[in-house]
Amino acid sequence: MTKAIRFHKTGGPEVLQYEDVDVGAPGPGQARVKNNAIGLNFIDTYHRSGLYPLPLPSGLGLEAGGVVEAVGEGVDYLKPGDRVAYAGGPPGAYAESRVIPADRLVKIPDGITDEQAAAMMLKGMTVQYLIRRTYRVQPGQTVLFHAAAGGVGLIAGQWLKALGCTTIGTVGSDEKAALAKANGYDHTIVYTRENFAERVKEITGGAKVPVVFDSVGKDTFMGSLDCLQPLGMLVVFGNGSGPVGAFDLNLLAQKGSLYVTRPTLVSYTSKREDLVATASDLFDVVKSGKVKIGINQTYALKDAAQAHSDLEGRKTTGSTIFKP
Repeated sequence: MTKAIRFHKTGGPEVLQYEDVDVGAPGPGQARVKNNAIGLNFIDTYHRSGLYPLPLPSGLGLEAGGVVEAVGEGVDYLKPGDRVAYAGGPPGAYAESRVIPADRLVKIPDGITDEQAAAMMLKGMTVQYLIRRTYRVQPGQTVLFHAAAGGVGLIAGQWLKALGCTTIGTVGSDEKAALAKANGYDHTIVYTRENFAERVKEITGGAKVPVVFDSVGKDTFMGSLDCLQPLGMLVVFGNGSGPVGAFDLNLLAQKGSLYVTRPTLVSYTSKREDLVATASDLFDVVKSGKVKIGINQTYALKDAAQAHSDLEGRKTTGSTIFKP
């Protein structure tokens, strides 16, 4: 038996239970992984609350770094003892060990710790597909990134700076503004006291920006559209304040023939070759030193409910991990 976090009904952090589970042996195409470090992500709260429904009862968590304990039939690209990481596949990372489809695992290269991998796989690969594939940013462009002091935002600030962009980040406090600036942002906007759309116009001299990356959702959607140049793109990749409601498509025409997209990491890494390429790009930029992974909070796995409460209460910054 092994310990894992599971939930039997949707709701607040209090529904999370620390339970004994039977992991078993991996089947064909699977691997059993001992998780040495586990990542906390906002999507975990969507699964727990029911915003993104899962069959219940369910495990939780999409991201971890650890060691292969066993492989099933047909798995010839991994062996016991390999250090691996993952971000995706069936939820269940909140566990001491688990069985997972082997094609969702990537080898962790030398120079990257299990803790770093757990802190950056989902967030870092999200940044990779956003700025290198969904909208391939170019040197000299000015980019707006919401939630700049979050785990995705801090990685994005550094990576965008390395690519030669001017970066504007929105944050909720002066403390988070300082953190964002320390991670590559040229300008910060404290949205709790400033109108971010007006500030973007001021910062850009009225030119606005070609792209906005928005994980906040409902509360920032209309303002984000107002930050865009004609033919600009709004990339909505999360629902931190709730999902975006219905809106009149004619607004996109009125505001300058704008584009809106709602991408997911699952879509961009569904093929193994895309998963490996995305992870490799992330590993390379971290090993180069251009992007540093800061683990700002560490919780025991049994304290997952407290971690969720802190995350939703905006009490965390950057990346958070669990230790089993």
